[in-house]
Amino acid sequence: MKTTTLGKTGPQTSVVGLGCMGMSGMYGPSNRAESIATIHAAFEAGVTLLDTGDFYGMGHNEMLIGEAIKGRPRDSFLLSVKFGALRAPNGAWLGYDARPAAVKTALAYTLQRLGVDYIDIYRPSRLDPAVPIEDTIGAIADMVKEGYVRNIGLSEVGPDTIRRAASVHPISDLQIEYSLMSRGIEADILPTVRELGISVTAYGVLSRGLLSGAFNTTAIAAGDFRAHSPRFQGENAERNQALAKALQEVAEARSMTATQAAIAWVVAQGQDIVPLIGARKRSQLSESLGALEKTLTSDDIAHIEAAVPADAVAGARYAEQLMAHLDSEKRG
Repeated sequence: MKTTTLGKTGPQTSVVGLGCMGMSGMYGPSNRAESIATIHAAFEAGVTLLDTGDFYGMGHNEMLIGEAIKGRPRDSFLLSVKFGALRAPNGAWLGYDARPAAVKTALAYTLQRLGVDYIDIYRPSRLDPAVPIEDTIGAIADMVKEGYVRNIGLSEVGPDTIRRAASVHPISDLQIEYSLMSRGIEADILPTVRELGISVTAYGVLSRGLLSGAFNTTAIAAGDFRAHSPRFQGENAERNQALAKALQEVAEARSMTATQAAIAWVVAQGQDIVPLIGARKRSQLSESLGALEKTLTSDDIAHIEAAVPADAVAGARYAEQLMAHLDSEKRG
């Protein structure tokens, strides 16, 4: 497994990470034993970065990871944690809280659930419109000084917020959706983070499974949040599945699966971009890691991009009410 560094000041990490959200019901039912086995298989394959959020399954994901990492040397893996999203007992989203006191409280609970003494990368999940980003980053910086956090990251914020955050404390990475179907960061956000020496940890590299070529948009399980995603609905779903089929044909002509082609494309965008593989099963993990054995030529990249043109994707990446919370989507 090759490694890279998150930003100018961040830790060394494997060139891909494991995104653990799907192990806590966000994509429908999951199997606890298989989830833990998948985390262990990722470690055995050389993956060192685990990504989670304290609101994934209302703490379930952190407790699951805590069980999976128990007994392992703490310096052998990295924990990246998002905080700030507020949820009701029924799972409803209630907004965001990134006040300094909330930052420190959330961190205290996270350390307890994970069973660790520090978090490698701690980041607000979204910009809290009621709290200046300088205050939020300043509170995390206090936790860096006290040893509870090693590095500070950001998630789904735009260029102005990135610059303001970086003026308070060095930022290791920006976590944001980036895939063949979600290329919005290329205009302004990617140039900004590269100017500042900040890496990207890219989630949604398979566009929530659409790019795998194996996902059936008519069979979404109860509780799967994709049921509310515009890209998985009606005519949008049909158009997007046609793009996935085109990608599959290009991939198969190059002895790859569609999943591997999609991940290899993200890897090819630069050493400062680390894809987060959202595998819930060992079989999915194995297929995804196979992308690292592929080296795309410029001709490969051109054919892949022609199969999934950025302007051909139908539907926004989140429902309208959730898109409104994305500082990264604001223009002007």
